[in-house]
Amino acid sequence: MSARGINKVIVVGRLGKDPEVRYIPNGGAVANLQV
Repeated sequence: MSARGINKVIVVGRLGKDPEVRYIPNGGAVANLQV
């Protein structure tokens, strides 16, 4: 069994439109970005 961790991503640029955030059944958040 693997331990849960935190993923960190840094993206530099201009967004094409506002981020879309949705929530998955276990309560986690997923964001879609257009750069």
